[in-house]
Amino acid sequence: MKIKITGKELKITEAINDYVERKLDRINKYFEESEAEVTLRTEKNEQIAEIYVTANGEKYRAVTEDKDMYASIDKDIDILEGQIRKSKTKKDKMMKDASIKTMETVDSHIEEIRDEIIKTSYYEIKPMLPEDAVLKLKEKPTHNFLVFINVETGKVNAIHKLKDGKNYGLVEPEA
Repeated sequence: MKIKITGKELKITEAINDYVERKLDRINKYFEESEAEVTLRTEKNEQIAEIYVTANGEKYRAVTEDKDMYASIDKDIDILEGQIRKSKTKKDKMMKDASIKTMETVDSHIEEIRDEIIKTSYYEIKPMLPEDAVLKLKEKPTHNFLVFINVETGKVNAIHKLKDGKNYGLVEPEA
């Protein structure tokens, strides 16, 4: 962990420096790489400790004041540790919800429904020539087929796009 300790209107002693580094080890155990900016200052009779921790793109911040600087640092560490645990728990829960197990149960549920009509679409059937049906289908690039009444035969036909994407197939009823 990279640690930057700054004192405002306060001299950072070796004891305070060691104490902050030792306490930040509690935070460091949660991350492989992290940075901490510690600002210590005094205002009137209050000792204020402000700690920013940046790790894995996340930022955590704690500011506390106390009569004693060491107590203020302890409170900050407790607050930061709580924030980090909450964030990690939230991420773990999200990962668990989107886990492979859940995906497999959803897939197996989908596989159970077979040979059933699950969607019905309604559309108008117009009388036209097969060539006109091809032109109409070209107007709708998202559609793969068009059902129409063949003017020449008076029967219901379907025109569909072939897999080559260039040609079309005509489906006509026999007799």
